[in-house]
Amino acid sequence: MLVTDKGQITIPKDVRMAAGVVPGMEVSVRFEAGKIIVEKLANGRSTDRRAQMRKAAAQAREGMSPEFQALGADEIMAFLRS
Repeated sequence: MLVTDKGQITIPKDVRMAAGVVPGMEVSVRFEAGKIIVEKLANGRSTDRRAQMRKAAAQAREGMSPEFQALGADEIMAFLRS
């Protein structure tokens, strides 16, 4: 497993699934007896932040006019920048 310049690693999918670790969940990392230990926190967030953001975006879009809803991301960004 490669450690990035920022000290980041990717937990393999099979390990995440076996441990029940989902996106947005908080974990603790500690060094103990020469090993790096990663544990999920009992009180950690277990909701998927991406799913929450998609839901919020969908709700915001519902309140927009049909013309604005039809715009793509690039068109919306251009509108916001103008």
